[in-house]
Formats: sequence, C-alpha cells, structure tokens
Amino acid sequence: MTDTATTDADVTLRAGNAELTLEPHRGCRIASLKVGGTELLRQGNRYGAFVMVPWCGRTDQGRFRSGGELYQLPLDTGPHAIHGTVRDGAWRTLRQDDRSAAFTYELSDPWPWEGLVTQIVELDEAGEALTLTLGVEAADSSFPAQAGWHPWFLRDLDGRGGDVRIDFDPQWQEERGVDHLPTGTRIAPRPGPWDDCFGMPQGVDVTLTWPGKLELKVASRAEWVVVYDEQPEAVCVEPQTGPPNGLNSHPHLVTPIQPLEVSTTWSWRALS
Repeated sequence: MTDTATTDADVTLRAGNAELTLEPHRGCRIASLKVGGTELLRQGNRYGAFVMVPWCGRTDQGRFRSGGELYQLPLDTGPHAIHGTVRDGAWRTLRQDDRSAAFTYELSDPWPWEGLVTQIVELDEAGEALTLTLGVEAADSSFPAQAGWHPWFLRDLDGRGGDVRIDFDPQWQEERGVDHLPTGTRIAPRPGPWDDCFGMPQGVDVTLTWPGKLELKVASRAEWVVVYDEQPEAVCVEPQTGPPNGLNSHPHLVTPIQPLEVSTTWSWRALS
C-alpha cells in the first residue's frame, strides 16, 4: 500500500480480469472500466463516471434556502446549476494498493460552506464487482447536501450495433417539468426514453444487459436513481441521495458530527 498526496497521477486498480483507471486531477473521475479487456464506459467528451457532490442534477436557477437564507450557485446549464462542484476539481489521493484507493476533496467557494468529501474505490478480490463509497463532512457549520454518481455506460460494447437493455422496477417516477426539474408530483413509472428520476425506497437496483455479452447490476441503499438514455452512444444510471433540485425539496443536513454517507456497488458477469 502507498500513501500519497498527489493530484496529478492517474490511479489504476486491477483485480481478476477487471481494470479501473481514475483521474484524481479531473474530479476523481473513473476514466475507464474494463472487464476482460472490454471498455464499459463511454470515452471522448462526456466520458467515464463522475461524482456529484454537494448536489445532484439541476438546482433550480442555482438557488436554494438553508436556515432562512437564500444562496446562489453559479449557473452552468442554462438557467440552472448542475451536478455539484467537485466533478472538475483536483482531488488528493490519500492511499492506494492494487485494487483499492481513497481520495479527498475540500469543499469551499463557490459552495457557501467548508467541508470534506471522501471517495473510497474498491474492486473485489475476484474482479467481479466495484464498490464506490462517498462521505461528505461539515467542517464547522452544518449544510444541506446530496451525493451520487453519474456514469456513462456504453450502449454498444463492441461496435457491432448491439444495444444495452435497462431493467428496473421503481415504485414511482418524479414527474418532470418542461424545465427538466421534478414538479413535486409522483407518478406511475412510464416507458422510456428517459431523462428522469425514479424512487426506489428499498434501494437502487438496476440491471444493464448487453445481450450475449455482459450483465451489470447497479445497486445502492440510496433511494433515488436518475436514468438517462436519450443519447445514441451511452446510457446513465445515477444512484443518488435525493432527486434533482433536492437542495430545495429533499435536503439532507450534514453536521459536524453527522456526515452524509452513501455507497454503490456495480457487479457484473459474462454472458458468453
């Protein structure tokens, strides 16, 4: 095991026939996940899988209230602020060994409060599962927060025109307004294509199947998942601790003695 303080070097983990590459200097993004030499994550402009902290999805006009105060976040997607502040920042690599690593990021401006984000990444010994764990800690003052992940899974693993199948059984769907924000109304789940948030109060449980190739399960104790499959190259399955605009509708209070913690496990098996 090594202990480091670098934010520049990529981190590569290996177990079984799985290989994972992370980029601490680019938001602690998972740049690549290969199983048996096959890449599972989209490459190019929108690539890999990134962390969403201290909020997930869009925050309406970048505004939210806490303790009676109104706060304004920088706008980066039309009239909204999206996906938090940590996805492009430089994280610190605390430790790594052959199949696990830990990273931290210090919350500060433009987030109104100081805090610490930790991500632990671990491949299981057989190389058949990946567990990601996030912790969000407050330094001195309490604040509302959300946490989650935004992976870009490839639709077609080998370029031969195959399309992934998404299977899940949510209890409800958050009705989406024309501004892409939940209206606050829960509706019966509708068929795709989706750019929508779903409630799974027993925990996120979504299966991606590339017929004849691979099955991958995304599981988490988080109770919300966003599914996005409107692009031709990739699909997203995003476990998160609240819905989009959750700083306003479902805030989770992080205090100096009570962090926000969440994990997700991706497990896979070959179908051929």
